[in-house]
Amino acid sequence: MNKITPILVVEEIEPSLALWVDRLGFRKTVEVPDGDKLAFVILAQDNLEIMYQTKRSIEQEVDKEGLHPAMNGTGPCVLYVDVPDLGEIQKKVEGLEILVPYRRTFYGAEELWMREPGGHLIGFASHAETG
Repeated sequence: MNKITPILVVEEIEPSLALWVDRLGFRKTVEVPDGDKLAFVILAQDNLEIMYQTKRSIEQEVDKEGLHPAMNGTGPCVLYVDVPDLGEIQKKVEGLEILVPYRRTFYGAEELWMREPGGHLIGFASHAETG
């Protein structure tokens, strides 16, 4: 395997772009329009990649192949993102929906958890160097 890229299914993509592009510095590498909105987008930063697709576009395209029940986006996806500096991330997500504010865990991580505008959960974590 070369990489794994999550596809987050949402009602609309545009609200989530403010987090990934404006606050976290990702860039749009692929955009698929659906009228005046986006149906699909790939966001990238260095060797990281995340995709968003609307439920509507899945219903229009994927369901033709009989795959819609497996990709209907009925529940949130949970991302656990390892970052070098949690303090920097805290500043960038200030004012958004924070579910678990900064905490130090028993397993040595510093974490915060949030809900991104599409409803998915993101845990940002910084791990102390061991060794």
